[in-house]
Formats: sequence, structure tokens, C-alpha cells
Amino acid sequence: MDCVLFDMDGVMVDSEDYWVELQREEILPRTVPDEEVEVSEVTGMNYREIYDYLEEEYGTAVSREEFVDLFDDTAQELYGERVELLEGLHGLLEELHERDVRVALVSSSPHDWIGIVLERFDLEGEFDAVVSAEEIDGPGKPDPTIFEYAADEVGVSADRCVAVEDSENGVEAAARAGTTVVAYRIDAHGDIDLSPADVVVDDPEELREAVIRLVE
Repeated sequence: MDCVLFDMDGVMVDSEDYWVELQREEILPRTVPDEEVEVSEVTGMNYREIYDYLEEEYGTAVSREEFVDLFDDTAQELYGERVELLEGLHGLLEELHERDVRVALVSSSPHDWIGIVLERFDLEGEFDAVVSAEEIDGPGKPDPTIFEYAADEVGVSADRCVAVEDSENGVEAAARAGTTVVAYRIDAHGDIDLSPADVVVDDPEELREAVIRLVE
């Protein structure tokens, strides 16, 4: 394999631990107060796309502007102060660089949020490409477009890429793009369908071992 595509939320940083709770307890009840929406329905989507989905499927009780502001205000604190970096990520990236394997960050989060993570954890310049769903002219995960776009950005065929994902929508999107998928199972998502993945891992060391094995 010639490239590794890393999801950010839930893989590189433990933000899903916070986002899942915030969406379940605050954001979704406030946006669609008369419905019980499972967080898994929207996990992996760009937050602007989440609003469109909720509006179409259920009808919303807040405006798009209020919804976007709620997410953005929460994100500034979450990424700037609360999240922690995946254990061993710097070492894994170094190993991949030493093997001349390209690496890309592929996220449904906007570039502003990604930038906070890159700066805070000294990751600027570590990726051959940084791709946000906000630059994609098409639907978000589980549609495969973002992974196809990322592979094109680094000049590698999608079938020569390993994608590391944690969400059900993300795993499906990566599989549909033709990548080899490593699913990183996290407690925040509970019991979700990771069956499209080629490998399922449960901790940072298993993740590192699986990625290195696939690129050797």
C-alpha cells in the first residue's frame, strides 16, 4: 500500500467521546425536540450536512445559523482544550514517512477545526494532504467521494490506500471507495456495524500494528 488516509474525529483525537454525548444530550434534542434521533444516523457527516439531513427527515426547531453556531462554539473549546491525541500517533507517522508511505488527513470537520488540532498537537506539515468535507462538491460519508478525492490529492489510486475510520458511515464510505479499511472501534459509538472493514482494532497499538503490516 502506498498511502494511509486517517480520519480525525474518533481516530486521531478522541473527540467522538465528546461529540456523541453532546449530540445525544444537547444538540439533537434541541434541533429535533419531537423525535428520538440516533447519533449513529449522522456520525461521520459534515455538520452542515447534518442539518440538511435532520431538516429533510424530521423537520428542525432551530435555524441553520443557530445550528452552525452551536457546533462551532462547541468545537472551539472541544478541540482547543479537551480532546487528547491518539497515543503513539507521532511515532506512527514517523514510521510511515520512513517507509515513503504518503499520509493524508481526511475529515468531515471543517478546516478551521482541523487547524486547531494540527497546531495544538504539533502536526502541521506532517500530512501530504489535509482534506475536509467542506471542500467536496458532493455528499458526505457514507458516500465514498471524500476518500476518492483524498486519494487523488496525494496521487495514489484508492485501491492502494489504507483508510483508518471509526464510524459506521466512515467505514462504509472508505470501503465503497475501494480502500483497505482499518476500523478503530471506540466505546463512544457502541455496537455499530463495522463489517465492511478489512481489519477491526480496539486500541492504539493494534491500530499501529495493523497499519504497518498493511503498508509493508
